[in-house]
Amino acid sequence: MIKIYILLLLALFFSGCVNKHGVSAKYYSDCSEYYDVQGYYHKKCGDDDIFTYKDIGDAFKAKKKKPQGNVW
Repeated sequence: MIKIYILLLLALFFSGCVNKHGVSAKYYSDCSEYYDVQGYYHKKCGDDDIFTYKDIGDAFKAKKKKPQGNVW
């Protein structure tokens, strides 16, 4: 059973590309970089990530809520 989980995890990680944002379907994110009229730099990237490192961290930090009050 453990071998199946390991194979599924490997298939997940090798099906997408791991970049600095997380795991995505593309190696490079589609970003548009430009300067506006006032000279400020802008960088807009698409949300093509399957999941980000922030999502992974939030999943590990999530705790199971304990029931409050009378549970009997």
